[in-house]
Amino acid sequence: MTWNLPNILTIGRLLAAPFLAFAFVFLPRGLADWVAIVLFVGAALTDYIDGYLARKWKQESKFGAMLDPIADKAMVVIALMILVGAWDMYPYVVFPAALIMFREVFVSGLREFLGADAGKLQVTKLAKWKTTAQMVAISLLFAQGVFEHHFWANTVGMDDGIVSSVLSGNTEDEMGLWFLRTGALATHYAGLWVLWIAAALTLITGWDYFNKSRPYLVDEPDA
Repeated sequence: MTWNLPNILTIGRLLAAPFLAFAFVFLPRGLADWVAIVLFVGAALTDYIDGYLARKWKQESKFGAMLDPIADKAMVVIALMILVGAWDMYPYVVFPAALIMFREVFVSGLREFLGADAGKLQVTKLAKWKTTAQMVAISLLFAQGVFEHHFWANTVGMDDGIVSSVLSGNTEDEMGLWFLRTGALATHYAGLWVLWIAAALTLITGWDYFNKSRPYLVDEPDA
């Protein structure tokens, strides 16, 4: 194992993955949402930075190449698990999340079976777009939790009539409720749309990987 900055960033991203779950277990919801968005966005940025630095500084290694996709998948799978729970099994989150996790398990098993031949199957640009879409979708859905927490925290002590009056513009919005509600709605719908796009790309790239691996799955004819 080579201890260089790109590999250290990858290891940090891998270790950050379980802390997403720990945040929602041990911290109050508002703080947990902030921790989740910071950890996940930070992990998404290091996913780009460590690869860029490894290429620029010519520090690419087998250890980094092995660990990088593991760190990505660990972060995505744990984040999806948290979102499914936080959204109370909301079907529009559960279904794409299940498709994404199914593909990741299937492709990981296929790579394990192929062994050394798995390295011959190159990562496509579409697969990189898939990863980007997953990261963006999950970041947006975590951001929704942040907006919602602050919205409800700022409406403590207000009755529904006052909140409606503020949101309609009839009462001065001293607490920024309109901004928080708009942010929650925008991240909600954008996050769901991008999550479904990510699920579609996940299935397409999974099928492409399986199709390319088929020549290595053919049984040798009996002598």
